Parts: sequence; structure tokens; C-alpha cells
Amino acid sequence: MLIAIDPASPRPLFEQVAAAVRLAVVRGEASPGERLPAARDLAEALDLNVNTVLHAYRDLRDEGLLDLHRGRGATVSPSAARDYARLRELVTATRAEAERLGIQPATLAALLTEETT
Repeated sequence: MLIAIDPASPRPLFEQVAAAVRLAVVRGEASPGERLPAARDLAEALDLNVNTVLHAYRDLRDEGLLDLHRGRGATVSPSAARDYARLRELVTATRAEAERLGIQPATLAALLTEETT
């Protein structure tokens, strides 16, 4: 699983880390039970503060995607073993329709976020 961040992005670093892990789970690149890098190791590799990585890991735990175990690290939660194939098809179709209509990705994201609140 490759985690990349963009220090120049206006998006907070912890959100970038969480988004990369989230995407790996949805794509099936990180399987339930799979151990993630230790927060300290990942922070060092990405040149981040360890608290930034821990913030991302805690958010993912709160979403039910990760299990955190003191001293044993973070693993992908068994509850993350969903079949995202149909949802990914719908997202692809929605994105294609938005492009056809000239709707920018940020506007589409705002629409999706609005529908969940």
C-alpha cells in the first residue's frame, strides 16, 4: 500500500493519510486483518509528526475501518470486508455523468456530502 501526501495541498496532512488508507481498503489493496505500518514508522517515512499519523489512524478507527491495539499497531478491521464493487460502479457512472454535464469534481463532492448530512 502506497501512501503519498502533498505538503502543498490545502487538505490537512492527517486527512491525506486517512484518504490514502481508505482508498487502499476500498480498492482491496489492504485486506481485513492486514497490519498497517506503525505510526512512528509511517510518520518517519512521510516526514510527518507521529501525532498526524495517529490522528489519521484514530479517524479511521472511528469509521470502523481500522482496529488499533496498543503495542501491536493498526490492522484493517474485519468490518472493512465489504464488497465495494457495486458502489464503485455507481461512483464511476456518477462521475461520468457529472463530466458530461460539465460539473467539476469539487461540486460533485459537495453534492455527495450534502446528501449524507
